[in-house]
Amino acid sequence: MTDSANPWLITNAELVSDGQRRHADLRIRDGRIDCIAPQLAAGAHERVLDAAGRWLLPGMIDDQVHLREPGLTHKADIASESRACAAGGITSFMDMPNTRPPTLDAAALEAKYARAAEVSAVNYAFYLGASHDNLAQIRALDPASAPGIKVFMGASTGNMLVDDPATLDAIFRETPTPIITHCEDTPLILANEAAARERHGDDIPVSQHPLIRSREACLKSTELAISLARRHGTRLHVLHISTAEECALFEPGPLRHKRITAETCVHFLHFCAEDYPRLGNLIKCNPAIKDAADRAAITRALAEGRIDVLATDHAPHLVSEKSAQYAKAPSGLPLVQFALQCALERVFDGLLTLERVVEAVAHAPATLFDVHERGWLREGYHADLVLVDPQRPQLVAASDVLSKCRWTPFEGQRFRSSIAATFVNGQRVWDGTQIDPRVRGQRLAFAR
Repeated sequence: MTDSANPWLITNAELVSDGQRRHADLRIRDGRIDCIAPQLAAGAHERVLDAAGRWLLPGMIDDQVHLREPGLTHKADIASESRACAAGGITSFMDMPNTRPPTLDAAALEAKYARAAEVSAVNYAFYLGASHDNLAQIRALDPASAPGIKVFMGASTGNMLVDDPATLDAIFRETPTPIITHCEDTPLILANEAAARERHGDDIPVSQHPLIRSREACLKSTELAISLARRHGTRLHVLHISTAEECALFEPGPLRHKRITAETCVHFLHFCAEDYPRLGNLIKCNPAIKDAADRAAITRALAEGRIDVLATDHAPHLVSEKSAQYAKAPSGLPLVQFALQCALERVFDGLLTLERVVEAVAHAPATLFDVHERGWLREGYHADLVLVDPQRPQLVAASDVLSKCRWTPFEGQRFRSSIAATFVNGQRVWDGTQIDPRVRGQRLAFAR
């Protein structure tokens, strides 16, 4: 029990939850939201935090991160990246299975949970991965032990690239949890890459990335995933939508009525192809950041509920690795620490409402994955909270970065908000300037 775990009373806040805003106080007791009401009186042992009108939101639930542990901990690890999450208002993460070794069975899954219990500053969960030969492990998965099954329908390595039709059909037919997919068509990508090599030799410019990882490759694979889900009635969630054409494949409306849902990431709202000359491989990711028109279409689709969830796809690499030639530079960006502020820029621009951002980063992932008693500001729920100051801008510097890789594609960006505090299970893990190293998150529970 840390000092930060003592009872808290947050006063004078603008609470944003359940599609509404209201001015009220919020009491935290025993790790839970005990009471929400105007003008609560402080108890004898309560610590009082005057929000002074700042926004109090449910903590972001980031359902798409690559924390690199085990096997790639020179880039990142659960301890470092969970602290970056906390500084960015992310109170829960769901980590991907393409580690070394990959997370393809229950033993590997539980080993990750055991490690996170030791070191994670925020709440945690881990996906089981699909491969060409682990259908038995998928069938046997306890649905309460993982948020879902991750299927790389292209663009992965080793046997985690699942492109065999019979294997895909069996996975979509028999998976006991939601399936989440990375959708890019590998044969199209390889053909595009070969054509680029013919034109440029080994010195392919990074501006070719969205042409190599093309919109056609994304669209073809996404259409396949949707067709498989419809055939088998599968609960499907398609990750990191990057094109206007894909947006049109999904229906607007409340997530709770859907069997097929979509997600985009903060970098697709922020960057576009015009940024490659300035940032180069620093914004090389899969799927690729594409045109300004795609960025606008994705933002509109998120606003209307055609895209349901907003996440990060946080995937750190070292600057030295990113400094290689295009073909050798790895794909992925470190994003968690500034993701919520990046999303809120769309609010300041008038493109998204604050209520819609809260829905996309907290309510929707909690609903989609059946996360138990998190994702809302409700009495009785876990006190996973983020206090945002919309009056205090932040100019991002490399020295601010808590991720192990120590860089950010947002360096030099002036965000119009800052993260004033983050609470995880009622404990203040981030006070606006530093992490409380004593705080540990909890394993997410799935109400299935």
